[in-house]
Amino acid sequence: MVIQHYKDVEAFVPQEQGVVGVKMRRVIAEKEGAKNFVMRVFEIEPGGHTPLHKHNWEHEVFILNGSGTVVSQSGEHQVKSGDVVFVPGWEEHQFKNTSDKTLEFICLIPMVLSSWE
Repeated sequence: MVIQHYKDVEAFVPQEQGVVGVKMRRVIAEKEGAKNFVMRVFEIEPGGHTPLHKHNWEHEVFILNGSGTVVSQSGEHQVKSGDVVFVPGWEEHQFKNTSDKTLEFICLIPMVLSSWE
């Protein structure tokens, strides 16, 4: 078993093209013994966003703090603290912070190799 505070995990800036004002922490991954899933915590500064992208794996997202917009093939959707978001594989998506406070969310993905890791 591993127990740690998420702020004790070093945050880094993903090097993906199209990332603006984003920090990510891989709080549970292979290093902690995970074999199936990766738990990541994102912090997006006001005006920041993830890239508009798609891939074959799904995301399960829980909005911890703040508010913003999730862009998808079906349009733009407002999200706030306490909301959950499911992004299926191959659906184009982007998370934007449209507020004046940090948007923070947990994102679970299957154990895959990507530049986001």
